[in-house]
Amino acid sequence: MPALRVDIWSDIACPWCYIGKRHLEAALTGFPHPVEIVWRSFELDPDPVRDPDQSLIDRLRAKYGVPLAQAQAMIDRITGVAAKDGLALRFDRVRPANTFDGHRLIHLARAHGKQDAMKERLMKAHFIDGEPVGDRAVLVRLAAEVGLDAAATLASDAYADDVRADERLARELGVSGVPFFVMAGRIGVSGAQPAQVLVDALTQAWETATDAAIVDGAACGPDGC
Repeated sequence: MPALRVDIWSDIACPWCYIGKRHLEAALTGFPHPVEIVWRSFELDPDPVRDPDQSLIDRLRAKYGVPLAQAQAMIDRITGVAAKDGLALRFDRVRPANTFDGHRLIHLARAHGKQDAMKERLMKAHFIDGEPVGDRAVLVRLAAEVGLDAAATLASDAYADDVRADERLARELGVSGVPFFVMAGRIGVSGAQPAQVLVDALTQAWETATDAAIVDGAACGPDGC
């Protein structure tokens, strides 16, 4: 029986993407058909990191020009939602990072059947462990933890074109915020939707060949989460 393919545009440094991953995992426990997950690359902030020691709350204040209390409220809201899904996000530990190399690792992992494990390890490293996931030495170590030798990949341009191709396709599809799920190439679900919404979309994709439809939810975009 062929598997239902789900392509997910997501960034390592996107908290709603981590929450959305948990919602998808919950949805799959109640879905009776085989599913193939393909993680696609999306960079919320592709610019080089200027101050690797800057705290997240200071970055929010500087980027959006909001007062401390408002920036903290943004963080508290996401932390609270994540906690309901068993994620103890530590925004006080989060370190700024360019995620391009991390996305290359996710493509490497797909070639070895370990894409989901690599995605999970990178997100945990960023949001819980406070690891600098833009540092290549750190990435080599994290890859080794899931059984991948990434040193040669990161020392080269391997999978760079794959990352750019994912991002180009996202632009062609009009994806401006993540996570963004595409079920069977025809049904779009935007944001960290509840598990039941994802179950419904999976079921619709499996049973029908409907016209493309998009369901919107909480997401991260270039202008914030």
